[in-house]
Formats: sequence, C-alpha cells, structure tokens
Amino acid sequence: MMEKIELVAQKRSAAGKKNRLLRSEGKVPGVVYGRGVASEPLELEAKVIERVYRHAGGNKIVALKVGEGRARNVLIHDVQYGRAHGELTHVDFYVVRMDEVLKAEVPLHFTGESNAVYQDEGTLIKNLEMVEVECLPGDLPESLEVNISVLDDFEKTITLADLTVPEGVKLVEEDLEVIIAKVEPPRTDAELEELDEVVEGGVPEGAQEENPIVVAEENEGDKDRRDKK
Repeated sequence: MMEKIELVAQKRSAAGKKNRLLRSEGKVPGVVYGRGVASEPLELEAKVIERVYRHAGGNKIVALKVGEGRARNVLIHDVQYGRAHGELTHVDFYVVRMDEVLKAEVPLHFTGESNAVYQDEGTLIKNLEMVEVECLPGDLPESLEVNISVLDDFEKTITLADLTVPEGVKLVEEDLEVIIAKVEPPRTDAELEELDEVVEGGVPEGAQEENPIVVAEENEGDKDRRDKK
C-alpha cells in the first residue's frame, strides 16, 4: 500500500489577473476535479504545496482536504511553473476512486553498475525515464527498478519485458520490446578524426564565409581625393 500524504487547501475566489495578487501573498492557485466531480478552485500555501509535490510527484496518493470538508484521495495531475523564477504557479488535482483502475506515469529508478560503462568506457543510453502503468490507486508504485548491471557488453539491452512489475500493475505499452536502456561503445579513433575534420574543416567550398565589406560611394570618393593630393 502506498504512503498517503495529507494536504489542506482553501476555496479560492480569486480568478484571472487576481491570481497574481494571490501569488504575491505566498499562495498558489489550483483546481480539483475528477470524473463525476464538479471542478473546484483552490488556493494553497506555496511552501506547503512545493514540499508536498517534491515528495509526492504525480504518482503518490494525496489526502486533500478543502477547508473543513472531508479529505479526498487525489493525484497531482498537472503543475505549472513561472518562467522567471521556476516557482509553482498552478496545480491541478485529480480525484481518484480507490476501487477504480487508473493510468499514471511512474518513474524508472536505475540501479547497479554496468561493466560496459565502467570497464569498457561505453556510454549508457536511457531511452525511457518514465513508463505508463494501469492499476488501482492503492497499488500504484512509487517507481520501477531498472538494474543496469546486466549490461555487461555492448550487445545487450534492457527492454520493457525485463521490468519487474508488482502484482496488480500492468504496463500500458503493449510492445514489450521497447528498449529502456543500452550501452553504446566508445567512438573509434577514425570516428573521432572524422568529427575533428568536420569541426576544423571550415566553410565548405562554394559557401560564403562572411558578409562582404561594402564601402560606401562617398568613402570611395574621399579616398580618390586623398590619392590625388
């Protein structure tokens, strides 16, 4: 069973440009909604929701209580950030039913060491960082482990089929041959020399290296008059 995090919010009356004033007071606007649930605008203490989001992400159940109302099980469905300072500016909560299957993205947690990386100087390539799963809210895993120690040469790969998925959890992606991670061999001397030639080769033949310098007619006239002196 997943850990449940508690969060208290208040009903929000501010909307549109008035949300700027709300943010200036150290609060974050939000909204809670769900299937068969009327959308409700909220306001939350910025420091509190930022701490909760760091801990819960988008795949931990949050017990959200609005004012003196009854706590509801929600997932943080979407967040928006400010461009200037990167702070949370809006949060969406989605109400979930504990007896109803849902879909959610779960992060992949990479563990172990790959000999192909540490001994053979290869480069670990992660094609996926998240996977979408389908399960009951109470079965939603915090993460799925990917042990890269099996990548002991450049021929091996880790695919979705190699994931160990908890009971009651199903991968949404049906193609289990999708590659999660692999190790690429280091570049050969010939490949490195070819890259150097591309970088140092300069401008290809026929290309203009830089804009031509145009001398104004009046400057040319001044030069002619100086030459006659």
